[in-house]
Amino acid sequence: MSKITRQGTNQILSTSVEYHNFVYLAGITADDLSKDIKGQTAEVLAKIDAALEANGTDNTRLLTAQIWVKHITDRAAMNELWTAWLPAGQAPCRACVEANMADPRHLVEIMVTACR
Repeated sequence: MSKITRQGTNQILSTSVEYHNFVYLAGITADDLSKDIKGQTAEVLAKIDAALEANGTDNTRLLTAQIWVKHITDRAAMNELWTAWLPAGQAPCRACVEANMADPRHLVEIMVTACR
C-alpha cells in the first residue's frame, strides 16, 4: 500500500494529507478575527504558503481551490489579494461561494490541493 502522510491531526481533521505526491489542505481560516476581509485573506494565504512548504510544495503547484466568503460582496476585495498571491499563469481550478461560517467572525476560508 502507498503511504499516506498526515500533519496536524486531531480528532476531527488533519491540516494536511499527502498521498501519491498530491497535497490536500484542510480549509484554512485566519486566527485574528478582528481583521477585515483583506486582513483575513492575507493571513490565510500566508498560512497556506507555510502548509504547502511543510509538505514540500508551493503555490506554483496548485491544482484546485475552494473559497468560502461570508459575504459574496467581499469577493472582489479577497480576489485582489488572491490574484497578487498567485504566480502569473498558475491559477488553479477554483470555486468561490458565499457561506455561513462556523464562527460568524470568519470572513474567508480557503482549501487547496497541490502536487509536489
